[in-house]
Amino acid sequence: MAEDEFLTGTVEDIIYSNSENGYTVFSIENEDDEVVCVGTVPDIHTGESVKLTGSWTMHSTYGLQFQVLYYEKTMPESVEGIEKYLSSGIISGIGKKTAKRIVERFGEASFYVIEEKPERLVEIRGITYEKAMRISEMFIQQNELRKTMMFLQQFGVTPAYAMRIFKKYKDKTVTIVQNNPYKLADDIFGIGFKMADKIAASTGFSPDSPERIKAGVKYILNQAAGDGHVYLPSDELISKTSEILGVEGAVVENVLIELQIDHQIWQDKTDNGSRIYLNIFYYAEVSVAKKLLELYCDKGTYSNEYYEGLIEKAEEKTGIELADMQKKAVLEALNQGVLVITGGPGTGKTTIINTIITLLEDDGKKIVLAAPTGRAAKRMTEATGHDAQTIHRILGITYVNDDSRHQTFDKNEDDPIDADVIIIDESSMVDILLMSNLLKAIKAGTKLILVGDVDQLPSVGAGNVLKDIIQSGVIEVVRLTEVFRQARESAIIMNAHRINSGQMPVLNEKDKDFFLVRRSNSVEALKTVKELITKRLPAFSGCDPFNDMQVLTPMRKGQLGVYELNKYLQETLNPPEKGKPEKAFKNFILRQGDKVMQIKNNYNIEWKLYENNRQTDAGLGVFNGDCGIIEKIDNDDETITVLFDDGKKVVYDFIQLDEIELAYAVTIHKSQGSEYPVVIIPLISGPPMLLSRNLLYTAVTRARTLAVIVGLSDTIRRMVDNNREINRYSTLDLRIKNIYDFINQ
Repeated sequence: MAEDEFLTGTVEDIIYSNSENGYTVFSIENEDDEVVCVGTVPDIHTGESVKLTGSWTMHSTYGLQFQVLYYEKTMPESVEGIEKYLSSGIISGIGKKTAKRIVERFGEASFYVIEEKPERLVEIRGITYEKAMRISEMFIQQNELRKTMMFLQQFGVTPAYAMRIFKKYKDKTVTIVQNNPYKLADDIFGIGFKMADKIAASTGFSPDSPERIKAGVKYILNQAAGDGHVYLPSDELISKTSEILGVEGAVVENVLIELQIDHQIWQDKTDNGSRIYLNIFYYAEVSVAKKLLELYCDKGTYSNEYYEGLIEKAEEKTGIELADMQKKAVLEALNQGVLVITGGPGTGKTTIINTIITLLEDDGKKIVLAAPTGRAAKRMTEATGHDAQTIHRILGITYVNDDSRHQTFDKNEDDPIDADVIIIDESSMVDILLMSNLLKAIKAGTKLILVGDVDQLPSVGAGNVLKDIIQSGVIEVVRLTEVFRQARESAIIMNAHRINSGQMPVLNEKDKDFFLVRRSNSVEALKTVKELITKRLPAFSGCDPFNDMQVLTPMRKGQLGVYELNKYLQETLNPPEKGKPEKAFKNFILRQGDKVMQIKNNYNIEWKLYENNRQTDAGLGVFNGDCGIIEKIDNDDETITVLFDDGKKVVYDFIQLDEIELAYAVTIHKSQGSEYPVVIIPLISGPPMLLSRNLLYTAVTRARTLAVIVGLSDTIRRMVDNNREINRYSTLDLRIKNIYDFINQ
């Protein structure tokens, strides 16, 4: 990596400035020449002296430029520099003529007069007392921003993040950071505990300060939520916090009491200690349990004979004769307030949904269809012929804030979803927070039908919602086990069921859609994946390497993990070309034309829909797992435009690039809710926790027409035999059961 270079000079001209993100193109005059500089340099003005840290880059259009990483600046001291600064337009009410008059009157003391003795500005023709006060106030504000930016940069905070911090705290920034830098981790999106801890250490915070330990506890609980846990046992939380912070467990225990008093965590006492929740997850679980039972208890008022007659009419109308379990599912959907329908591929879930829709529409009911992801909603629309949307879209995000962790929704208890029946597909993907917000927006008397495959991996977000609802033993569940004749012709579907039942899949049957290409090591497997994508599979099936194929892997790291696979496949499918823009970010390169995936929920980012180059819709929110193509990289504006699979177009600032990553290969977990014509799964080796039965089952069921495993049959066997599910700490099942038992005493 090249060493940082330094550049000093006086700001000569502001060529371009974005007030929202601080991105600026400007020129400086130094001893040698006039130099064009680019980067996040908010609140910079002509006449200021600057010291820049960064590197030289060659722009294809504008030539040699200095890319700024950090900057320092001082106010001009010479009369000429002061006049240039005041003439720049930075202070409303001071134009070139007024600037000249101020400098002629006060000389090198001009800044002192404006800040400390503004009443003297009335000595200048055209400046009233009120105007003098406004000029002074604006000058002080600009000075405050400059001082704040310099203050934050000494702790290694980049200008981009410094701008976010200042926009949040304004003139209180320095005081807040000095008193409690850990507040940044709570308030500023993108600044986590580790960055806040680094700042705290620089400002002299004690390693065992209560503020540090509170922030550390919340950091551990948030990390656990990222791994799917709704809570952590107290012993585990205390142990992890002590280890990471290097403090005694007793100190952590005392802080837990303070956090509960401050309503930031919740402790549920158990026989073996406590369950420790972040408040948001505790209240979400309680809310979901209560609302599910409220809806569940509102059951149908007609007899089974009446509903069975309706089903017979629907069979006549559609020309489809339902199997016994399908009839039971439809009957229960009509009769229950809440119903879970679960089953693997080929068990007729779509037929059941279509029959329910037919019956309820004939009865004049308003039906809303939804799924957790854009891909899943699109599949639901195609399968039913009825419009389905994402759950987020139906709820409608309304709260606009730079911190996307604090979102609210248009639809809630006060303004519920207008529906008689709500059907949610791919329900195994719904986490506890999304389910809580969904249920808040469902009015009493609305039927809720949850459809999904409980044997797939649980949600990416915290919770084990579908499984917990089933395990509660309270909510009615219909399990579909029969694979229908047409589905039995697919080796993908039959092998998925074999895997799920603990049997080895049948490999390489002639004229089938499920294959194993045997390779004994990662190097050979990698070469084979490339050969399959570029030559063998296009020749075999006519599928497109870029649009029809998806590589799925259990791991993120290693030669067959997503990081290395994506670099390798990017070079294969979208190699660098002269004139094709790209942006280096962390340890990878984003290139125009790349396949990418959103890897965290961002409820605040704007999207737009276009048809024939005309905008037809707009809204907020892009979500974990959404995939698309990089349509444009603009290195001048420091933006990347992504066109997502559902047609949404989103513009990212460069400081948001930690929200997307390459998606030529994705983890099996991230592929949930998606379906691809061709799936390629490299399987050589890996840790037992990643080589499990339900991981293999989930991967295989993502394929629509062809599944190809590249690797070892022994690895497949180990995965089939490894039925150890990754334990998730959640208590929704207990809450549903306890509340149900209480109301039925």
